Amino acid sequence: MTEATSVDAQALRAEVREKYREVALEPGGSFHFHTGRKLAALLGYDGELVDGLPDRAVESFAGVGNPFSVRRLAPGERVVDLGSGGGFDCFVAAAAVGPAGRVIGVDMTPEMLAKSRGTKELLEPDHVEFREGLLEELPIEDGWADVVISNGVINLCADKKTVFSEAFRVLRPGGILQFADIANGKPLPSAAVCEIDLWTGCIAGGLPLDDWCSTLQAAGFENLSISSPIDAFGGSGGEQNARAYDVFAYVFRGTKPA
Repeated sequence: MTEATSVDAQALRAEVREKYREVALEPGGSFHFHTGRKLAALLGYDGELVDGLPDRAVESFAGVGNPFSVRRLAPGERVVDLGSGGGFDCFVAAAAVGPAGRVIGVDMTPEMLAKSRGTKELLEPDHVEFREGLLEELPIEDGWADVVISNGVINLCADKKTVFSEAFRVLRPGGILQFADIANGKPLPSAAVCEIDLWTGCIAGGLPLDDWCSTLQAAGFENLSISSPIDAFGGSGGEQNARAYDVFAYVFRGTKPA
């Protein structure tokens, strides 16, 4: 397995915070990836649902796929979003699970948390909560969640094994992990793996598909499935690097044994 961990994890975390601070505060800025309503439409989110959300709930969205495309959430389910950012996927999930369900978003960037919490105050959904924390140390109790989602965030973590172990821990037996992330079809040179700008641009932190599957299986997940490739970077500032390393996004699904 070739999980890329030679980047300095603490430096990476600091740079990710800074990059996504910019996305929170200046969502109309120039980034290596698409953002906002245009991205949500590109990724196939329900247009009526997205149109009904205020701009602040959508403008900082920077995912790479639609984690709900492989399975619809059911009313009453309890959901954890790993790296919830400005809260877009949490509000989409909240609409699906309804007031009988619960949604908890976890993020480490203060500006994103301020944005998502402010949007919650505006929309007043009682069943949504945003917690500060790291994906490697989730502030969630064991076996709480029916579903864990994530969108373009796990690639930004140097220690993916621990992230998946934490996702496994917080899921109930039989619970489902469904997340969107990037995979590279060509190996990255060691110099590129150490280049933090390529990590924060969602290029260097991806794994080959086989390695994503191996890491998920090592964490205990079974019944894995992978979507067709998604061209998340076409027309964006990161398109050249994405083409150079054959980077596409996919939606992954796995189950914790019952």
